[in-house]
Amino acid sequence: MDMNLAYRGKWRGAALAVLLTAGTLTAAAPGARADGARTETPVESTSPVTGVTESVVRVKVPLPESAGPRPAACDWLSYLRYRSAEGPAESAGADRILVAQPGILEGAGAFDSVARNTVARAAERGAHIEFWALDRRSNCLEDRTGIASGDQHSAVDYYYRGKQVDGRTFGGYADNGELGWMAKLGIEQTVRDQYGLLTAELPDQGQRKRKVLCGGHSLGGVVTGYFAAADFDGNPGTTADAGYNQCAGYFALDTTVSTSLADLSGNLPDDTNLPDIGLGYGVVQAGLDSGLLSRTLSAPVLLNPETMTLLGIAGLGALKDLDGEADLPGYLPSNLNIEATNRFLFAKDTAAFLSGSPSVKDFRLTNGAVLGALLDDNSVPLAFLQTSVGFFDGGPIADKSFPVANGGVGQPGLYGTAYKAIPDRPQGPLYTWRDYDRVGDPDDPGYRSADGTPFTGAGEEVTDIRQLARSLAEQPLDFTEQYFPTKLVTDIQLSTSPQVKKLVVHPGGLTANPVLTVLAGEGLLAGRVPPELRPVVADGYQHLDVLTAAPAQNDGGPEIVSTSLAGFARSPR
Repeated sequence: MDMNLAYRGKWRGAALAVLLTAGTLTAAAPGARADGARTETPVESTSPVTGVTESVVRVKVPLPESAGPRPAACDWLSYLRYRSAEGPAESAGADRILVAQPGILEGAGAFDSVARNTVARAAERGAHIEFWALDRRSNCLEDRTGIASGDQHSAVDYYYRGKQVDGRTFGGYADNGELGWMAKLGIEQTVRDQYGLLTAELPDQGQRKRKVLCGGHSLGGVVTGYFAAADFDGNPGTTADAGYNQCAGYFALDTTVSTSLADLSGNLPDDTNLPDIGLGYGVVQAGLDSGLLSRTLSAPVLLNPETMTLLGIAGLGALKDLDGEADLPGYLPSNLNIEATNRFLFAKDTAAFLSGSPSVKDFRLTNGAVLGALLDDNSVPLAFLQTSVGFFDGGPIADKSFPVANGGVGQPGLYGTAYKAIPDRPQGPLYTWRDYDRVGDPDDPGYRSADGTPFTGAGEEVTDIRQLARSLAEQPLDFTEQYFPTKLVTDIQLSTSPQVKKLVVHPGGLTANPVLTVLAGEGLLAGRVPPELRPVVADGYQHLDVLTAAPAQNDGGPEIVSTSLAGFARSPR
């Protein structure tokens, strides 16, 4: 069968509709509404964090008819609900509810660790809180059936070889021409989705104002800023519907609560520098409407639906057998995207990237080493995909100089601050993975870069690779996002255009409530946030670590992000 079947298939409404009922879900919970507009399903988890109950909630909040044809599943909004097992069953009875917007290319599953840790930490202090990890509407397009099978080979066969799982066949990745409805899925619809979900789940506005803490990670901080400044009834004079009056406070995780994308990166412009007459916005919108511009943020390497799915498949192998020798590189079919991605991630230098030799298939790696190579800050060169999950072990290690040389990183916001490393003995020993809490042990070889700098240390490793694998492979909603709406970024980049400016109806809303800002010490904003924000700094953390860090850290102390969130939830004023 053609290995590129996945790219030729059409998405199918029926296949998408079953997405959220596959895998780790059990029988429907009592949260279903009689009108069929809400379902809540318990989620089974192998997390070591106890005392936390998880469920996946789906609420019907249809798009306007003007959005055009779309799968039926895309008229629903979904989130992962985490609550104290000893707390009230109904959200209205919780002491606080943290509602979190995801970052770019991020799904609700990415919040799993920080959500569990925060709920558990609050319960230790006598508070029963909830954490709602939101999925963007466009995540309705994802088919997680293969990963939900629990078997890595079955997942590869499902996505690449046309084999069925539970009687289903993969319908393929959606192409740009099939996503016309996403041309309007920008910042306005995103904040309206949050408002629609909150009002459906908590109809009492006074209750929302007392109990809900609004926030997010990365781009989620900017979405929160627009939400705080929004007006939802079309009448600025009535403020009960204003965004800031839906929240008791705001939280920002390696981000800031703002309405500017420039706050998140020194490399992205705040606008296009076009005259402020709406021309830039109009041209971009016309391109999205016509399909001349991609309606999803995608690239041939790393940033596309196939690669995001592969991260989940890699997580599945590590979850099932962390220390077993991986066969994933050889079991995957060969296509241009997989080959280019492997070269980008595993090439030691430019020559290896261009020649493809040695390739990842030339090394013996455990499942843990494969996952670590894909997401650890000492391996992956893109800062927004980095976690600190330990280090390679088992054989000689070399500096990785592609795409940027160690010791000469001029753009830490893009590449991160960690030195990059790679196994250096093809056809040699079995390379294993040393988990975060074993870095710095007496038996740690203490690998060093060519200039003598240690690649890492105990204070720079914070995330348990086993739990990262669990979040990637066990959650019913993806850790990564396959179909990120291009319009969401272009709207924020064009923040000075009249069409976007008009969305900021209540600019004072950004400062109307208390704010907790937590920054990764080595993340995208390291050293670039004004001190007047008084951020909590998580030393040694990278961008994703603020979501994935283990509850117990190498210094013997508790995890700082969840501890700070739990404290803020108890008393945001």
